[in-house]
Amino acid sequence: MRHHDPLPAEKVPEVLSILSIGLWQWDTANDRITADAEAARQFDLPAEPVELRGAELRARIHPEDWNEMLGVVQLAVSENTLAEARIRVMDGGGRVLRTLRSRCRPSYNAQRDSYEVVGVIQEVSDPVPGATPQGPVIGDWRRNREAFLLDAGRALAEAESTHEVLRVAAGLSMPGFSPDGLAVFGVEGSRLTVVGHHGQPQQDAFPFTQMSVETDYPAAEVIRTGRAVYIRSPEEYRTRYPAGWPLAARFERRSWAFLPLVAGGRTLGAWMAGFAHPVKFTPDERSVLTTVARMLAQALARAGTVETERELTQGLQASMMPRLGPKVPGMEISGRYVPTGGGLQVGGDWFDMIPLPGSTAAPGTGGRFALVIGDVQGHDVQAAGLMGQLRIALRAYAAEGHPPDAVLSRASRFLQGINDSEGADDTRFATCLYVEVDPGSGALTIARAGHLDPGIRLADGTVLLRPTAGGLPLGIWPDADYPITEFVLDRGETLLLCTDGLAETGGHDLFTGWERVRDVLEGSSDAGDMEELADTLVSAVLGPASHLYTGPLPDRREDDIAFVLLHRPSESEESRAGQGAARWPVRRMAATVAQDEPDRIGDAREELRQLLHDWRDLDQIDSAVLLTSEMLANVLMHTDADATLLARVSGPEGSRRLRVEVTDSSDALPHRRDPGELASSGRGLFLIEQLASAWGVDPRGAGKTIWFELSEP
Repeated sequence: MRHHDPLPAEKVPEVLSILSIGLWQWDTANDRITADAEAARQFDLPAEPVELRGAELRARIHPEDWNEMLGVVQLAVSENTLAEARIRVMDGGGRVLRTLRSRCRPSYNAQRDSYEVVGVIQEVSDPVPGATPQGPVIGDWRRNREAFLLDAGRALAEAESTHEVLRVAAGLSMPGFSPDGLAVFGVEGSRLTVVGHHGQPQQDAFPFTQMSVETDYPAAEVIRTGRAVYIRSPEEYRTRYPAGWPLAARFERRSWAFLPLVAGGRTLGAWMAGFAHPVKFTPDERSVLTTVARMLAQALARAGTVETERELTQGLQASMMPRLGPKVPGMEISGRYVPTGGGLQVGGDWFDMIPLPGSTAAPGTGGRFALVIGDVQGHDVQAAGLMGQLRIALRAYAAEGHPPDAVLSRASRFLQGINDSEGADDTRFATCLYVEVDPGSGALTIARAGHLDPGIRLADGTVLLRPTAGGLPLGIWPDADYPITEFVLDRGETLLLCTDGLAETGGHDLFTGWERVRDVLEGSSDAGDMEELADTLVSAVLGPASHLYTGPLPDRREDDIAFVLLHRPSESEESRAGQGAARWPVRRMAATVAQDEPDRIGDAREELRQLLHDWRDLDQIDSAVLLTSEMLANVLMHTDADATLLARVSGPEGSRRLRVEVTDSSDALPHRRDPGELASSGRGLFLIEQLASAWGVDPRGAGKTIWFELSEP
């Protein structure tokens, strides 16, 4: 042959034979392997061209090497690279005859769902035992790699957050070629984000954040194509990615691997492993990197799901966790809610504090309020959602001014309607205890729907179960009746409302559980501190310091726990708290103006002036009389009901507060109008808005109350 002449095709086998290189082909669709004479000789067959079935060749190869070769071929097809593997040829007695090195170019035939492989093999000497040169994984590489992958898989499986996953990935020591820098890229829309990195200062991530996926950068290409990118040298990086090279040059690395993070068939991002030494990225090394990338993608996807669930749980807790309202003068209130051990951390138990309309004081300043505690059947998401709906319904019915029995009756019909719409398979019921509280007198009005009776701790420390009349749980019968029980919470006494979880947790039944709660209440020295008493109750049921624990609690907690403590301080307790000097005499007046007695409006005006005889601001007295007269006249003019007037003056002299309420039995609400200059009516609400410090309209069970307040300057 002359110089520069191409090598004739018929001479290729001869040249390969001279170099002791065999040529072979493999078609998996027909399960046919064709080998030339040199390849047949190396497989310990007669030195002549031969055609074999897959099982015939497999019988001459070490089982581990056959499986390894299959994996390398599949990896090379997915990455469109060469496949390289070491193959040990065995004799009939199980001894290793020789070790071959196979290099091939596999391709995938989608129509036949098969692989077509063309490659060469050459005999190589076994590596020296214990040798660990930098670069390709040699020596006892199989055992090292398998041990590493097992450890990496276990560590990544135990990581519960994205931060923990990245920390584990940064600590992975790959056999023979550990990277000195790692980065995980995510994708948001059409832009890259840096999820986390290791091996470089924090500020070095800035140039890579918010980078377009169309950028000439390896991670962007990986996300676009879903294929790994291996860069063996800085020269190759600069040639393939000239625009991205300036960003990578300052890290002074020698090789890079960028692999896709795929979970559930979706590319989540890309993983970059940077090396301070040159790496050839042999099939063995690529196999290790690809396996780690797959485990890393699964761990990140799992951690993202956990974090999303945690965020959802926290949002549900923030919106649905029980909470108590503002402090009420003359009462101390405390409550606790401890969810069950499920992952959602929100269940069907709840309690609530509801300011009631028609009070003689503004909410939070001593007016009437309701305490509600309940338990929806179940401990799942549906129970939590149903609890939220029922809680809103109870608030709405209470805000309309209905008495306790009417509130529960309406709530039962509401829940029955939900059950009817959901079908028989999703029927749920709920127990509930509704207590209307008058802080001034300590009077309690209770309605009970299948719930536990309340407990009372007397002033001397004795704890009793207070039997109350009750009806069926909510949602069972739409027309159920709920009788009312009334009694007075005397000074120094404490009311306990709880769900059955407080009693039954820890293997107790209701009887033995109540005995445990009673012993805790009677033995506690926190007679007036409701927060300390609440913590003591939780600790007695779940263990010390459990009220401070925010994570999943021990499995011995079978049910949600919810309870409320309502304490009416004794006079000595109020004195110790410095509240005694804050109690001032309250002056009241009440009057009724019937439809056929319009002259009584004048008498009411005069009584109000007498009530305000020592009020400092004379203009405010005139305003109060005018507004009261206007409200009474509106009732007689626009409704068929009688008007009831209640006026109350409270607070120390010089900073007193006047509250005037006019109540009628009509459901028609007042509306503000814009009368003309010559109109003789229609200015009532306008006057109230201009002259009163505060005003409002409170619907009641039957009728409404319109009120205004004035503050003494």
